[in-house]
Amino acid sequence: MNARRLLLLFTLLPAALVARTARGVERNFAGSAQVDYHLHATAKEEKSGRSALDGFTSELALKLAVDVTERVSVNVKVCHGCHGFELPMAYFGYRLQDELYVRVGRFSPTFGSFNLRHDPANHATSSKPLPYDMGRMLRWATWNLGVLPSPFPDNGLELGGTHWFGDRMQLDYAVHAVAGFRASAQSLDLDWLQSLSSNFFLVDNNGRPAFGGRAALTFLFDEGNDLTAGLSAMHGTYDPQNVNSYTIVGADLAFRIGRTQLRAEYLLRRQSVTEDPAAAFQRPIPASGEESFSKHGYYVEVERPLTDLVGLLLRLDGLYRTGNLPVASPLSPHSAVSRVTAGATYTLQPGLRLKASAELWSFSNDPPALGDFELGLHLAMVGTF
Repeated sequence: MNARRLLLLFTLLPAALVARTARGVERNFAGSAQVDYHLHATAKEEKSGRSALDGFTSELALKLAVDVTERVSVNVKVCHGCHGFELPMAYFGYRLQDELYVRVGRFSPTFGSFNLRHDPANHATSSKPLPYDMGRMLRWATWNLGVLPSPFPDNGLELGGTHWFGDRMQLDYAVHAVAGFRASAQSLDLDWLQSLSSNFFLVDNNGRPAFGGRAALTFLFDEGNDLTAGLSAMHGTYDPQNVNSYTIVGADLAFRIGRTQLRAEYLLRRQSVTEDPAAAFQRPIPASGEESFSKHGYYVEVERPLTDLVGLLLRLDGLYRTGNLPVASPLSPHSAVSRVTAGATYTLQPGLRLKASAELWSFSNDPPALGDFELGLHLAMVGTF
């Protein structure tokens, strides 16, 4: 679906729904927009080109949710960013009861906790935590983004639900079957562009679905304090021959203490690859030609409003990769990146905020040693309706 069709869709749908108001259809049209200026303060000229999306960038999201009946709903979302126009959401939902819902279509499968707030309006910094990075990472091309760039829309179906144990404990679960991530034959990593509706005709490249899910428990201590712990996983093959596979697992923890939010997540992606024996690699290739690599990611952050207008955030996050690489790669078989972020938000008006953050980066091919420090600064304005 091209940009003109997406814009036409969001122009005509609200008008059509107004005409159906008398029939009892409930609808919600919402959106957000962010303009960010990223100053890569330590940028150096590189023969391979720019290593960061610096300068001005924008992100726009528009969402339409329609409750057709008490049990049936339709959700459509369009976004625009560095990847152009994208359709990350277009699905039907059917809720039988609180403990069981079904959604079918295009959506981001339930995984981890950050993806629930991946829109710029829902988190306090311009950049996302490194495990979920979607392009604002320094040296993003070298690292091929994070562990699981968010959002990660796909085509398929998902079952899930919520169950309460008394008044203090809540269980949320979801299981999904989707097309899965993709890459070309003999690719050494996942090709995230092949998951974008703006770049590819979205048909599974190998005809086999990927499976996954998440389970989370929430403990309510009192009205202002709670704890949520979750586990997630997904697995599938990504090459046309169904030879190579990926497995992604994650654990998340969120603790709300009054007005203070503490969050932590850890992700691991283990991926098998078939290497070309004729190519030059940093380490000897097994006789079978089959290898694997692991990519770890984590973040720990604390967020607290100082006043009704000012909020602060402090985050520590990083990535760690282990596994063989081509000789031409600037990474080593053991490479790491870590980052410390300090951010603040200021509410200008309801629905309009300023966001500022400073990021100190460290890149190392000899972890846990630190080195090769870089600095990034962000100033953004975000609006919601």
